[in-house]
Amino acid sequence: MRLSQFRTLMHDEFGEMRAGSLARDHVFSELGGRTADQAIAAGIDPKRVWEVICVAYDVPPARRLGRDD
Repeated sequence: MRLSQFRTLMHDEFGEMRAGSLARDHVFSELGGRTADQAIAAGIDPKRVWEVICVAYDVPPARRLGRDD
């Protein structure tokens, strides 16, 4: 997954303000005690980061691939 796709999924699911805050501030033990931004900067695949966020925030499977506009 490209970083741009990750950012789009985040914005679509959580809104622009909350997505930025979540990626910057929420620490995930599944990502080695990193935030989403830190995990991606450390080389963790954005797809893995997105999967961890989806589980943590109960994103329904139907929305995990993005919106169907």
